[in-house]
Amino acid sequence: AALDARTRLDTRAQLQQHLAAHRGATLLVTHDPLDALVLADRLVIIEHGQVVQEGDAATITAQPRTDYVARLVGLNLYRGRASGHTVLLTDTFRLTTAEQHDGDVFVAFPPSAVALHPNHPDGSPRNSWPATITGIQPNGDNLRVQLAGPIDLAADITPLAAAQLHLVPGQRVWAAVKATETRAYPAGPS
Repeated sequence: AALDARTRLDTRAQLQQHLAAHRGATLLVTHDPLDALVLADRLVIIEHGQVVQEGDAATITAQPRTDYVARLVGLNLYRGRASGHTVLLTDTFRLTTAEQHDGDVFVAFPPSAVALHPNHPDGSPRNSWPATITGIQPNGDNLRVQLAGPIDLAADITPLAAAQLHLVPGQRVWAAVKATETRAYPAGPS
């Protein structure tokens, strides 16, 4: 847990080699989603003492079923009602998605798919809405911008883009997500 970054990488690589050579079953308990995704064949995700999702890493990262799981794998996630390419997320807010569905669905997209604009964007984004910046934090080589609006979401932008837009908490911006950057999939029962 309290390893420096280099030691953590080395330890993860050594453990991965050991597990690949081990013929028996191994139970790995971790709070680090990267450890789980890299080391495990099968994941069981527990939230508030309850199993909320289980499966292989590819399935879980492609189709998270709760906000908690979506945050672990780095996605914005919303539940809504689909009709064709349109998903109603709130009484008045809709997203256009690449896939067609009818009924309850989840819509997911990475923070890197969110573009920020000082004014209403022109061009190809099918989804755009006004939002307010509630926070800005370093996230790897980028900045993670937390936004509130008709939906709350995270956007990842470069430090250069943040400087050019003069981003500060409380500022109003326009968020945009292309329909092709979204992933919609059946939600099943609540």
